[in-house]
Amino acid sequence: MKTQKILEVCSYSVESAMLAEACGAHRIELCDNYSEGGTTPSIGAVAYALKNLSIPINVMLRPRGGDFLYSEAEFEIIKEDLKALRSMGVNGVVTGFLTANGEIDLNRTEEIISLAGQMEVTFHRAIDMCANPMQAIRKLADLGIKRILSSGSMANVAEGKEKLAKMVEIARDDIIIMPGCGLKPSNIKEILLHTGATEFHTASKCFLRSKMKYFNPNVSMGAKADIDEYQSVSVDTEKIRDMLSILEMH
Repeated sequence: MKTQKILEVCSYSVESAMLAEACGAHRIELCDNYSEGGTTPSIGAVAYALKNLSIPINVMLRPRGGDFLYSEAEFEIIKEDLKALRSMGVNGVVTGFLTANGEIDLNRTEEIISLAGQMEVTFHRAIDMCANPMQAIRKLADLGIKRILSSGSMANVAEGKEKLAKMVEIARDDIIIMPGCGLKPSNIKEILLHTGATEFHTASKCFLRSKMKYFNPNVSMGAKADIDEYQSVSVDTEKIRDMLSILEMH
């Protein structure tokens, strides 16, 4: 019997999450701040998503961009966000913790799993910044992590496919290895067949122009003046449909 393949779409807004669901996406990873690689979205965004989506929503728990060595204050913020998300009935959370020497922070990970209760916990690409990702797989499985999102410790899934295949082998049926980063219609079949993975993660980003008719070219709202503030991130619905069609055939 053919195993169902799952496509999770990383969405940086509720509007793009709704577009992804309309295309047939199986699950949403909801986050904010694409330029930072994804941070925790607002409670308002999560509440609106829960009201307007019927597929599972896993929410990013990451208080800032950068590394995954968090201060005590940052870790407390993560826990408070988790409590709020759990009370709202969110399907799961996506997070990850490392120690200063690049190992998985097992104590903090275990604390988050305990606090999450029945919610799914996905360990995100912090594993790609881990010193010993292969060893980490069994440790995370033993803790009760549901899945690991990874590019195979490389810049994208195409470059990391060999390691991803090894990760799937090590994981067996104890934990899901979900390839993500640079996944697209032109390579998803190769990644699927090469790794044996059953769940896949894509952002399929595209950008929409602002509807503003007036703007002041002398002012920037952010620190990086080279960022176009008159566009917003969305999802490429054609790419999502193409990837879903490929997964359904296999």
